[in-house]
Amino acid sequence: MKLKNLKKKIQRLEKRLQEAPRKLARLKQKLQAAEAAKGMKAARKSAARAAAARPAVKKPSSVKKPKKKLNLSPERRAQLSAEMKARWAAKRAAQANAKSDSAGQDSAQQPPPQPPENRPDGA
Repeated sequence: MKLKNLKKKIQRLEKRLQEAPRKLARLKQKLQAAEAAKGMKAARKSAARAAAARPAVKKPSSVKKPKKKLNLSPERRAQLSAEMKARWAAKRAAQANAKSDSAGQDSAQQPPPQPPENRPDGA
């Protein structure tokens, strides 16, 4: 073997030996990053499984149906409005009576509230 070729081989070998620690460090960093990524992926997967298991336990009423639009005439709308107002007034009166009874007041002294009259304008 020629002297020139031998020197080149030695230089290449020395260079490779100098680069080996750098390569080794780089590979170790890649290994750590890969392990960390694997751990994160496993944690994300387990969290996803736990989240997927939770909705099965929840009430099935969480999905809301879209509201259906009612096609009402103005007269019927006014009639329903008056009925609802009367129902709400009765409910408020019942709550007021319950509160006054619990406070120790006699509810017989107070006259019962009158439901609102039906007005043709619907207000």
